[in-house]
Amino acid sequence: MFSTTRPTHHRFAIAAWMPCIVLVLCLPPLHAEESPDTSVKRPKYSPVLRQNEDWSVLPQLDPANSDFFDPIKHVPLSDDGSVWASFGGQARLRLESWHGFGFREGNIEAFNLTRLRAHADLHVGPNLRIFAEGKSAMSTDRRLPGMQRTLDNDELALQQLFGEVTVPLNEDVTFSVRGGRQMFVLGRQRLVSPLDWSNSMRAWDGVSGVLKGENWKVTGFWSHFVPVRKYHFNDTNRDEQFWGVYATGNCPDHQANLDLYYLGRDRDAIGETRHTIGGRLYGQCSQVTVDYDVEGAVQVGERGDTDIVAWIVAAELARNFDEISGRPRLWIGFDIASGDGDPNDSPLGTFDQLYPLGHAYLGYIDVIGRQNIIDLHGGVQVKPLDKLIVKLAGHLFWRENDDDALYNAGGAVVRPGGPVDNTYVGSEIDVLLIYNLDKHTKLTFGYSHFFPGSFVNNTGTGDDIDFFHTGVQFTF
Repeated sequence: MFSTTRPTHHRFAIAAWMPCIVLVLCLPPLHAEESPDTSVKRPKYSPVLRQNEDWSVLPQLDPANSDFFDPIKHVPLSDDGSVWASFGGQARLRLESWHGFGFREGNIEAFNLTRLRAHADLHVGPNLRIFAEGKSAMSTDRRLPGMQRTLDNDELALQQLFGEVTVPLNEDVTFSVRGGRQMFVLGRQRLVSPLDWSNSMRAWDGVSGVLKGENWKVTGFWSHFVPVRKYHFNDTNRDEQFWGVYATGNCPDHQANLDLYYLGRDRDAIGETRHTIGGRLYGQCSQVTVDYDVEGAVQVGERGDTDIVAWIVAAELARNFDEISGRPRLWIGFDIASGDGDPNDSPLGTFDQLYPLGHAYLGYIDVIGRQNIIDLHGGVQVKPLDKLIVKLAGHLFWRENDDDALYNAGGAVVRPGGPVDNTYVGSEIDVLLIYNLDKHTKLTFGYSHFFPGSFVNNTGTGDDIDFFHTGVQFTF
């Protein structure tokens, strides 16, 4: 039976969202003035970055293909239609059940995670917009190490609030600048992600600019990280700066695409500055349905008087069998992140994973992070039904350097390094089922199991970990 932590706050959070719900339900219906254009495609929901949805085309769509929520997706606010607003939201519920959390058999718990998001997107002409998004993330009682974590709880928060100006430079090139609180997604999110898997997500306060052409895009930004304060307003952390440039070039046939990036982070609290320079090559082979993804980065900087030199390499090769029933997809790959051989000398060799979506690459149990790790992995994905996706993945983990620690997905030390010279950490299997009921509703079920290796067994308790999760997400 679940017990709810801080019930008064939960009631307050739910009540605070009621005006948003009432506003959405009371909005006037959309009166399209333009003739339907059958060549215009309906915008797709972006489950994470809702600001990427373009509902300006909605009046041109055939009313016969309308959706229940269309009246709030494009609301004219001026006679000529140049000023308009779009509203939306998302509700998510996930149940997590753990046995052996942290490699301890007695750590058994089950709890619910709920998250509500609501946004408003105001457009003034084609070049100016203001986007605002609120969020409420809550957890029932969690009696595991960490207890009520900031990953799970952020009762009532401003997730995003920014103004954006877009200037067309010519027919193919535009420049946009955005200022305020915002979320970043860069590349495949190995290093920079809003971490949608977590209940509370990440955000930054700052300025970003995008120069975009037909087949290329350059994003630059300077920001401060916004840490979660579970029951208070989330303030900017002035001691943690994050900046960078991320460039992407896409070939028209997608056989070869290239990302190049520079990312800088400064953390005054530990006297550390790191510069990460990297690239990513990815694409599809035309002769067979094979796709590839290779990424590498070097990290340099200083922590106090100690220099930093670290690195990562990641690669994945996949084969798609579209001609077979179920359209199976097989993949193999590896992820390597450097560790440090001696904490008492220079340079420091442990890679800093920055703000990753490690959950997607290093196992769903999140006991492994992209620091001092070697991960060999592979898997298969099938679609037995049009709306059902089934994934099975396996991982084998070793420490990259046996003098360094084992780090989890949040960068915290799971087990220290030192005299133990066993590098084999263990293995993990992940099973995930995703059922897309319709364009709004997604159902998920997952099971993961971690088999501890010699390093874990020789440095403390070494019990297996079982992790079940099931959830539903509704987006509108």
